[in-house]
Amino acid sequence: MADTGAGAFGTAEQEWASVGAATPSGAIRVKTTEQGLPLAVKVDQAELHRDPSQLAGELLRLCQRAAARAGLARRKQMEAAGMSAAALAATGLPTEADVARQEMLEEQDYDTEPQSWLRTV
Repeated sequence: MADTGAGAFGTAEQEWASVGAATPSGAIRVKTTEQGLPLAVKVDQAELHRDPSQLAGELLRLCQRAAARAGLARRKQMEAAGMSAAALAATGLPTEADVARQEMLEEQDYDTEPQSWLRTV
């Protein structure tokens, strides 16, 4: 995990906002900043035997999902602090509808079928 205490990153009050995302099985988990920079990555041993490009794609997808969720959390913080709707729109942070739409598209594109040389009969 990232060091968020005093030191190179400042004081504890200046913590990075972070949110996580995981595969449906929980075999791959990431925690990122709202910009999508990974702070923590956990991959089960079995996942390391996958095709490297597929694993990399999965990690990237999860980082993007976590970043969108973190951006939404930041937007809600700003809204709770009294920021106007116009100012919130100018931040470019995603809305709940944006995040829901992105996650729905990911689920439609996500291939959950096992890859095998066997064909269905």
